[in-house]
Amino acid sequence: MYILFDIGGTNTRVAGSLDCEVMVAEPVVFESSDNFEDDIDRLVEEARMLVGGHLVRGIAGGIAGVLDDDKRSLVHSPNKKAWEGKNFVERLEKEFGAPVFVENDTANVGLGEAHVGAGKGHDIVAYITVSTGVGGARIVDGRIDRARFGFEPGHQIVNPHCKVCSECVALPVEDGSCFDMEDLASGTALEKRTGKKPYEVEDEEEWHTIARLLALGLHNTIVHWSPDVVVLGGSMMCGKLGPVVGIDDIKKHLRETLHIFPEIPEIKKAELGNFGGLHGAMVRLRQGGVV
Repeated sequence: MYILFDIGGTNTRVAGSLDCEVMVAEPVVFESSDNFEDDIDRLVEEARMLVGGHLVRGIAGGIAGVLDDDKRSLVHSPNKKAWEGKNFVERLEKEFGAPVFVENDTANVGLGEAHVGAGKGHDIVAYITVSTGVGGARIVDGRIDRARFGFEPGHQIVNPHCKVCSECVALPVEDGSCFDMEDLASGTALEKRTGKKPYEVEDEEEWHTIARLLALGLHNTIVHWSPDVVVLGGSMMCGKLGPVVGIDDIKKHLRETLHIFPEIPEIKKAELGNFGGLHGAMVRLRQGGVV
């Protein structure tokens, strides 16, 4: 049996698989807390119930944040502060006596989308999630591309206004820092501008603005990563509670700005929903040689 997990800022998902091709049952989903011990104890408890008496041969999953060089603990995470510096991989290894593979949660979703989702059949996949924040990863030949600390396309500067670029036209910020894509195009940014949850915003102009800002960031990502396809996931792109950003709107603005290449890459919505990271975990176990 193999254990799969996806530790997000809001929810944690746990599942099991016998062959790392399909999950044995519907994943268990529970609300993440602000307490490391409570979260890891619940993860272990749910995993033990899923595997029953089966021998655990491998564990893989994702977590929101930047991992250390050995991918055994979080260095920085905006949503999982209590996990920073904790060697949770060692804890899981001791509990189950099996190797553990951990990636950034967004990278794991991208891996899943590249293999069995919207990026399937493409050699170079750029996966971008637009939700509470903005994140992403580059998948090359079916594997998460090598990187020093991972990928953070949501923190690229797209509308600067600071002492370095004081002549730029943008809304000023008190600390003199620069606006990045997450500051402008995330669900958090939309809520700050409108005072409403994204699914409550019905003003079409607001959604057109998000599309334009995302197109700016995607322009930079495309010229840096040169992907075959850009897969867009997250609640702002694929949510079911209310309006979402239009793919056609993003494509329109990309065509207006991206001229260095003969054409824009294919732009697609993610297909794996809330369980993309668990699909990515199964791929990671297969690639880790424990299956």
